[in-house]
Amino acid sequence: MQFKDYYATLGLARSASADEIKRAYRKLARKYHPDVSKEPDAEARFKEVSEAYEVLHDAEKRAAYDQVGQRWQGGQPPPDWNAGYEFSGAAPQEFAGAADFSDFFEALFGRQGATGRYAHARPHAHAERGQDHHAKLLIDLRDAYRGGTQDLTLRAAVPGPDGRMQWQERQLSVAIPKGIGPGQQLRLSGQGGPGLAGAPAGDLYLEVAFRPDRLFQLEGRDVVFELPIAPWEAALGTTVQVPTPSGRVELRVPPQSAPGRRLRLKGLGLPGSPPGDLYAQLTLVLPPGGGATQQQAWRELARAHDGFNPRASLEA
Repeated sequence: MQFKDYYATLGLARSASADEIKRAYRKLARKYHPDVSKEPDAEARFKEVSEAYEVLHDAEKRAAYDQVGQRWQGGQPPPDWNAGYEFSGAAPQEFAGAADFSDFFEALFGRQGATGRYAHARPHAHAERGQDHHAKLLIDLRDAYRGGTQDLTLRAAVPGPDGRMQWQERQLSVAIPKGIGPGQQLRLSGQGGPGLAGAPAGDLYLEVAFRPDRLFQLEGRDVVFELPIAPWEAALGTTVQVPTPSGRVELRVPPQSAPGRRLRLKGLGLPGSPPGDLYAQLTLVLPPGGGATQQQAWRELARAHDGFNPRASLEA
């Protein structure tokens, strides 16, 4: 995933003050607003400027973004770069109409991040329920298959005695429901911001995201993986042991199976009602070149299929 340099988007130094950020945004927003701008890429630039301002003018988001930027090396994100940041924000039903921000923004701040605002201390002391908070919860695909409990460390940016933002950590134990999917939310009652004057605390909403898996790709509630087979297995058919997120199973590969064919293992996708399916997508793997014996076997195979044209579909 590409790192977004929000400071460069607004033409600012990383030490820019809040007033400088606001002035830069207003100037560029006027320049690129689609209703008035004559620039050919005005709409795209306006979105970039709006996203940069959404992050840099918010103390919580800016602190998290700056920390991520310090760890980003050579264009590659550090492991779990977007995990563990906690932000104040509204409950999910209030997120309708949030701006259409980039994948980078959503990966760091979550889908509800566009509406989050830092809750500064209020001078009055009447009872008031605490703010809801939100964070991203990264899990493995296998966690969604079996469910269970996961320990989570959250870092929140809070103002210190000198007014500067500092990091505050806390640990939580989170129950992972079996079959949960990416984008779904877990609500932890009373784990949000503290209430005022004895009022109850807000809630914490955890937006679930999956870490990349070495073998499996998620397509909705279906799971797909590549199954390498030898040329003779594709031609003659075979039965092989294949991995699934919940253990190994046997799979029959029919004769004359072409590369790219998907074989379905019904009900072995993401658990649910109904569950998804698991698909093995066949890929052809050639054996090593070998010696004279192997080369002679390939020549005999070619003679046995004299007249076969694998590129017939390319001819007019």
